[in-house]
Amino acid sequence: MVWLFNQLAWLPLSVLQKLGSFLGLLTYFFSGQYAERLRENLERGFKFFQITEATPGEEFHNILRSNISEAGKSIMELPWVWRRPFEEVVASVKQCHGWEHFEAAHAKGKGVIIATPHFGCFELIGLYMAARQPMTSMYSQPRWKFLDILMHQGRERGQMILAPADMRGVRQLLKALKRGEALGVLPDQVPSNGEGEWVPFFGRPAYTMTLIGRLVESSGATAVMCHSKRLPRGEGYALYFSPLPLDRNFSIPQQINAAMEDVIRTCPEQYLWSYNRYKVPRGALPPDQIKGS
Repeated sequence: MVWLFNQLAWLPLSVLQKLGSFLGLLTYFFSGQYAERLRENLERGFKFFQITEATPGEEFHNILRSNISEAGKSIMELPWVWRRPFEEVVASVKQCHGWEHFEAAHAKGKGVIIATPHFGCFELIGLYMAARQPMTSMYSQPRWKFLDILMHQGRERGQMILAPADMRGVRQLLKALKRGEALGVLPDQVPSNGEGEWVPFFGRPAYTMTLIGRLVESSGATAVMCHSKRLPRGEGYALYFSPLPLDRNFSIPQQINAAMEDVIRTCPEQYLWSYNRYKVPRGALPPDQIKGS
């Protein structure tokens, strides 16, 4: 598989994304569980979108078709992002909007937490940051050894360090913040039991990590949202940074979910709706069984 990744990496990004669109269609039509989850999650989110001049039915099917394609691209562009020369991958970012929000947060000297949802080519953001300054990102070890090797080789470039998703990794994150560095966190990744709380995400309770709030409280770090959009025809990517003010008097996970909803509404086609965002972690009580819910 490593050899295959290496071979695919030398195809142009535009070709890989076209292959990804085809892969997305195949996966959708031949994997019933995948298709059902994607469609169900998108239908739930669609209620919160602003409808254009098209009818609601037409609009939904337009977004669905695009999202099936974008989900496939997220897989097929990985060889290019992980295996192409580092400088070339970073140079694929053709637009960067709101960089001043990161600079303002970084100037405070207490570290910056970059919250990156499963949106567009989210893999690219860490590499873009690592080309500019030290960056630590938390990751979960995959089941397959070859994928773990590819993930480390692909992500740990520039000034990037990966931290395991356990207490040792959390201590690593805190040390990085104390040095005034940046962290990368996927705020819509479902945490383990005891490490999240049930808060609304597009109208349905989703078990959402409390890690960002704990890091902010422990270090005084500033949180910033960043997402990546694919440009048309494989021309590269655009990054968008925006402030993520967090009021400690209210649920931080709920505030983060609301901020992610705002991002997703800008381009729902590129959110990873197939991700099992509403799953119940092992050992956790479902939201309808929690006392007082």
